[in-house]
Amino acid sequence: MIYINGTASISPQPTLKKEEFLTEIREYRANMLQCIEPDYHEFLHPNALRRLNRIIKLGWAGAKLCLDDAQLKVPDSICVGTGKGCFKSTEIFLLSVDDNKEQFIPPSPFIQSAHGSIAAQIAIQTGCKDYNMTYAHRSFSFESALIDALMLLKEGKYTNVLLGGVDEIEETQFKTFERAGHYKEPEVNNLQLPETKSAGTIAGEGSAFFLLENQPNNNTYAAVKSVHTFSNPPDASSVRQQIFYFLEQGNLAVKDIDLIILGLNGDVQFDPVYADLSGTIFKEQPQAYYKHLCGEYHTSTAFALWLAANIMRRKEIPDAIRLNDRPPDKLRNILIYNQYRNVNHSLTLITGAG
Repeated sequence: MIYINGTASISPQPTLKKEEFLTEIREYRANMLQCIEPDYHEFLHPNALRRLNRIIKLGWAGAKLCLDDAQLKVPDSICVGTGKGCFKSTEIFLLSVDDNKEQFIPPSPFIQSAHGSIAAQIAIQTGCKDYNMTYAHRSFSFESALIDALMLLKEGKYTNVLLGGVDEIEETQFKTFERAGHYKEPEVNNLQLPETKSAGTIAGEGSAFFLLENQPNNNTYAAVKSVHTFSNPPDASSVRQQIFYFLEQGNLAVKDIDLIILGLNGDVQFDPVYADLSGTIFKEQPQAYYKHLCGEYHTSTAFALWLAANIMRRKEIPDAIRLNDRPPDKLRNILIYNQYRNVNHSLTLITGAG
């Protein structure tokens, strides 16, 4: 198993304080949730603050908080997942090309427009000169980075991997997806998301990081046992079969899952996928959900993993994420299941560190 020995999350909820775990829940009446950002002066020189775009600041701040939590200055390797990457810088660059008639183009937006700019800035700030990889696989982006990190550690090439999932919601992309019907009407209450029973969801963003190592230590949160992804299942039965197969590979059965964390997002078109599991194979299991806290975005499963790691370490499930009233007898195995518009589906199994 691979151990989570440090973690941090910047999200639309007050998740920056390590000593608090969803003791305060932020309520929004909007169809777009944005992060509660830290004071970037604590993380970056003033010159860098003026030069870097917002998502790179989010990424570096999340990474630095994670490294501080793990009491590590320089990671051996870096793996980052981001679905949209530095979209805003790309937009600024392309508009400047048009506005300036393809002449005298400012270089910074172009340099920062690549998806890999987030991980690159983390490497610059920490002095990490080794393996550095970014995955942009839509809603598989974080899972792809996680799988890579697990393989790197199992191969013994590195002693630790700094893993992250970062995405921001930006006005242009928000309006584009809103016109396509992906988001609900404004003024929706995020804490009542499962009860809305309408098309669309709420947009979100976040920056969650994890320090993964082969060995546990005094700061270990939990262990990542396995990850599995699949696409375009023809029906609900196929989803259940994928889950059975995944658990069997780990010598587990449904009864061994002490908590299932579901990615339901209030979209009446796609939430029935979760409802089927809630009412069938996981009917007797404690259930939780999370997108009412962070919104929907391509790397939201990084927030879910942060949740699972803290639940495993603290042995408590916050009331704000409970989907049913079943208390777990123990917290040994936590399963995260997410799907994006019934196309990309992922499963992540978290176990105790003992």
